[in-house]
This record gives sequence, structure tokens and C-alpha cells, in this order.
Amino acid sequence: MEQTQPPVDLQTDRPHPARVYDYLLGGKDNFAADRAAAEQGIKANPASRTPPRENRAFLRRAVRFLAAERGIDQFLDIGTGIPSAPNVHHVAQEVNPAARIVYVDNDPIVLAHARALLTSTPEGRTEYLDADLRDVDSILKAPQLRDTLDLDRPVGLLLIAILHFIGDEDDPDGIVARLLAALPPGSHLVLSHLTGDFDPVAWEHVAAIYRRTGVTMQVRPRERIAGFFTGLELVEPGVELVNRWRPDGPGPDGEPTDAQVSVYGGVARKP
Repeated sequence: MEQTQPPVDLQTDRPHPARVYDYLLGGKDNFAADRAAAEQGIKANPASRTPPRENRAFLRRAVRFLAAERGIDQFLDIGTGIPSAPNVHHVAQEVNPAARIVYVDNDPIVLAHARALLTSTPEGRTEYLDADLRDVDSILKAPQLRDTLDLDRPVGLLLIAILHFIGDEDDPDGIVARLLAALPPGSHLVLSHLTGDFDPVAWEHVAAIYRRTGVTMQVRPRERIAGFFTGLELVEPGVELVNRWRPDGPGPDGEPTDAQVSVYGGVARKP
């Protein structure tokens, strides 16, 4: 007898970071609560659409760098968000068709899209894990992870625009350290994080809007963000605004200001 799957609660009455991000990128996989939170954020900071766009471009450049120049052929992408091609597996498998990727997120709508859209080359593999970054053990012990990635070989750990949704009370430094401890030498961390360094008033208003809707947001200064790379070997140019990390050149709209970008990023190797 076929079993009926229980209905998935998408919690459409409250915003979710993945869906807000999707809206800011111009996507359609979001709900009224997500759009309302995003629009309030845009009122507080009219440049709110720039960080997601620049962050996405940084992710693709960093993955291409790891795959092409560092020989990384397996990736753990935590905080994946709603698929927006080209995704990590598109970039990595264009360099190495045998690359393997595990995506992790905790939004049911991301899970639904992941099942439909995250397809791999025949030589490689992609897998999706429904888990929360704060529950490191559930990620590291998941069969999807262990069956897809070989943790005895270097892994690219991607924490893209996710840690600013982890408050200090949840020990983001400990989360990063525990994830890295499970990975062998030669693994790389790719991390990006919102900052209020260039427009603290605007970003505090944005963070306050998120908090009022039940979503933690904690923007951090560069020095604090650089601390996540402690003990690692930073790749040049170090922790930098994401649009300045090995750029391909200015976009069609020209070079954004530092205040418009307001996202630091970096790539570092575990010795």
C-alpha cells in the first residue's frame, strides 16, 4: 500500500532568508511575507539588491578558482538557497565533470527545487541535505554527505552569506571550527558575510527589520569576519569586498560603491 507523504509546512506567513534572497535576485520562488521583509529592507537601504548579486558572482568565481587552480573536485555548500543557475555544480563540473557537490539548506521550498533542478553530469554527483547549519552533527553524520563526498580528500566548504543569520549566541566560530575539523588538510573554506562597515545606520535598520519578523541577522565588521579564517592560509587578496575578490571586470552597470556591496568574502586553505 502506497504511503502518503505528510504535507510540507512552507511557513509562508513568515519570511525565510533563502526566499528573501531569491526575491532580491529577481526570482519568483517567494511569498508575500518574504517580499514584504525585502521591501522594508530596501526602504532602509536602497542598495539592498546589490549584495546578493555581487555575492553570487563571488561564489561562482571562488568555485571556479578552487576547481581549476586548486584541484578541488568535491564541495559542501551549506545555506544553498533557491537554485539560481549557474549553481555550484554547474561551475565545478564545467571544470571537472566528475566533481561532486552536497547542498545543504533548511527551507522546504529549497528542498523541492533541489530535487527537481540539481542534476549532475553522468561522471559526477549532486546530493541535497535538509539540515540546519547550527546542527553540525546532523550534517556531518548524514548518509547523503558520507555517500557523496570522500572526507579523506580535500573538500571545498562553502558558507556563502549564511553566517550573518547566525547570532553570537549560537557560536558561529564554533560552527565553522567544527566543520573544518571534520575536513582533511588541503580543504578550503569559502565564506562571505554582510558588514555594516560602510553604512552602519542603514544595515542596523535592515537587521532590525529582520529581527522583528523573527529572523536573526547580525552584520559584523571586517576584523570579526576575518576571525572565521583563523588558522587557515588565506588566498590572495585575503578578506576583501566580494566584488574585489579576483574580479572578472566591472559588470554592465559599472563598479558599485563599497557601501552598496557591503559583503566581505575570502577563500582560505586548511594546512
